[in-house]
Amino acid sequence: MLDFFSSLGSTIMTPLYFVTSVILAGWHWVFTTIGLSTDSGWTWVLSIVGLTVTIRALLIPLFVKQIKSSRNMQVLQPKVKELQKKFGHDRERLAQETMKLYQDAGTNPFASCLPLILQAPIFLALFRLLDNAAHGRAKGVLTDDQANSIEGAEFLGAKIADRFIDYYQGAAGTTWHVGALTAGLVLLMTLTTFTTQRQLMRKNMPKDALTGPYAQQQKILLYVLPVVFAVGGIAFPVGVLLYWTTSNLWTMGQQFYVIRNNPAPGTPAFAAKQSRERKKGHVVTQDPLAPEAAPPVVRARQQPKKQSRSQRKGPAGGRSAS
Repeated sequence: MLDFFSSLGSTIMTPLYFVTSVILAGWHWVFTTIGLSTDSGWTWVLSIVGLTVTIRALLIPLFVKQIKSSRNMQVLQPKVKELQKKFGHDRERLAQETMKLYQDAGTNPFASCLPLILQAPIFLALFRLLDNAAHGRAKGVLTDDQANSIEGAEFLGAKIADRFIDYYQGAAGTTWHVGALTAGLVLLMTLTTFTTQRQLMRKNMPKDALTGPYAQQQKILLYVLPVVFAVGGIAFPVGVLLYWTTSNLWTMGQQFYVIRNNPAPGTPAFAAKQSRERKKGHVVTQDPLAPEAAPPVVRARQQPKKQSRSQRKGPAGGRSAS
């Protein structure tokens, strides 16, 4: 059984090693062609950044699908709540009716997970690629010379393959530069992971979505996920830390653009966009999740009180005293 799963894992990962190494080697060739040193740490760092940008650019269609699905789900929340009130006693029927509602609206509730799910094996492939290169072993299309180049490449006083755990355990050749750089990159990766999640929850989530059991789970993940990355990050090579941090920065920029220009209904970002449109004199799009504006109160015109003839003439018959 273990041999089967090992063979299955190898079958899945081998194409990813190939794709990841092709992109990495391709960017390395580009930077060496324009004059950077073949074995320079900066050349390999820029190649990793190029790899990150390439992968994230390829995932843009999935990100757009994720955003559309998220928007549709939020617009459907009032109808979902109606179903919960109607079928709350029957969970199976509630699940069926909710899925039918999503299908009729052309929305897939699992679409929001696709970019992260697809990035996970790529992340693992890059981790294994650099980890093997750290020991002079080539994977994918990387040659032995390229693996040896990655193994010896230095970046800001540390090697591309160095890890914080190596410094902590006192591995040979690790200096305080290694500890400082790897610790700083772990903290930066953790901070950017937290910021991207918080940005999405604070700016592009309606108030209704911030309450209830699901929202509590999201809040827990907001704080737990960065801790998991921080703990696991001590075993990540410098190259992997750079990849994930660059990916987080890309996500932050991408989310900022989408949230600003195409915010989800019923969110602070949507209200902010409406405010900007009003200032520019544009026609403001009605928020489908905003409560309907109260109709204007029409007050009946107050009729003057009926006065007698003597009251209309005033004192002394309306003649002023001489």
